Amino acid sequence: MSIFEPGEGTLVVVPSLSLPQDELRRITGARCYEERLLFLLLTLREPAVKVIYLSSAPIDPAIVDYYFGFLPDPEEAAKRLTLISLDTPDAQPLTRTLLSRPDVLEQLRAAIDGDAWLVPFVLSELEEELASLLSVPLYGPATSHAYYGSKSGSREIGVEAGVPMARGFRDLYTLAEIEDAIESLPGERLIVKVNDAYSGLGNAIVPRGDLGGTSFAAEGETWETFAEKVRERGAVVEEFIEHRPLYHPSALARISPGGQYEVVATHDQVLGGPNNHVYQGCTFPAAPEYRAEVGDSATRIAGALAAKGVIGLFGMDFFAMKTDAGYAALLCEINLRIGGTTHPYGAALLTTGAAYDPASGLLVADGRPKYYTATDNCSADCLRGGTPEQVLRKADRLGLGFDHATRTGNVFHLLGAIPEHGKFGFTTIADSREQADELHRQTRRALCG
Repeated sequence: MSIFEPGEGTLVVVPSLSLPQDELRRITGARCYEERLLFLLLTLREPAVKVIYLSSAPIDPAIVDYYFGFLPDPEEAAKRLTLISLDTPDAQPLTRTLLSRPDVLEQLRAAIDGDAWLVPFVLSELEEELASLLSVPLYGPATSHAYYGSKSGSREIGVEAGVPMARGFRDLYTLAEIEDAIESLPGERLIVKVNDAYSGLGNAIVPRGDLGGTSFAAEGETWETFAEKVRERGAVVEEFIEHRPLYHPSALARISPGGQYEVVATHDQVLGGPNNHVYQGCTFPAAPEYRAEVGDSATRIAGALAAKGVIGLFGMDFFAMKTDAGYAALLCEINLRIGGTTHPYGAALLTTGAAYDPASGLLVADGRPKYYTATDNCSADCLRGGTPEQVLRKADRLGLGFDHATRTGNVFHLLGAIPEHGKFGFTTIADSREQADELHRQTRRALCG
């Protein structure tokens, strides 16, 4: 089973942001991130595949038509797509609202025909309850395995898999434990990370002996609010990697329900924010200097998780640095969910028809490697009040769309955030790293100013 290339059956896509809502509110247009999984509409190119896609608010028909434009027979594919909106954009997360709506649950049951998989953005007890009510298996790690996707659990799996990590301590729940850990580690700065935070928003950099000088990744965070999160959710303290230059690669892996596992991609992450810890986008593949090291560590981690019964698609973040012996990759964390690199990879794979070559770490289509650069954060005030259709028309007029003959160009996402937030994302696919970066810059300048 692969959510990227299913041969048959129904994908019940539940892109619910079942995550800590306090951090989610800090992301501009967070609800629209439900649309990041719309690349799964491209699986409808297979005539035996059906897709049921749920959302908190109706998806603009122009966005759906845009994805259908990548398919060989859009009209036929449209017959195998069911869109179900709860029409409650402010009620989050989506799955919790869905469980309170028996009318929509009945509509969803009626739409499921034959073999199906429930594909969640993140798997929580809410999604498990929904799958049980629908009698549909889940494609994702069970909540009984959720610990291994926390910062503390990542360190435990890292030890089991024998992969390098920064020195640190896990499973800390009090300020006193954090202070003791800080005193026990080397360096003038340490990093504290809340167990189940995401996008770097649960991180704090602490100068040794000066809690008052702490730099929090989340705007408006204080030690009072941060300590409460630590008490509720736990944290790790690790040495702060001062090495420069420091790179931030990641890996995507997949574990099948039968226990087979494989790494399907490596990326370099583009980070921003106050401490350069907040995910902004990515480039594929990871740089050749450390690509093999990242892939090897990711494979060992996937093996350790498969042995515990984990299934589904998940990501791993690393640090990479040059040493006297070459390049080293250190595990940063494991994200047992669909992450920020998933939709660019899925879009590139399904629009180009490429296959991942584990030996080279490249996507290859008709003997040619494919590279891409992706962002979730192309924004401009002038876009606010506009429509997805206007942006797509402008992209086509400027030659910034997707060329089906060369299998290069831009694939757009998060288009539903344009009217209210003036924001969208896009993945730029090309035949070289330089071409992908240059076209990405041109597109950003032309569409976002």
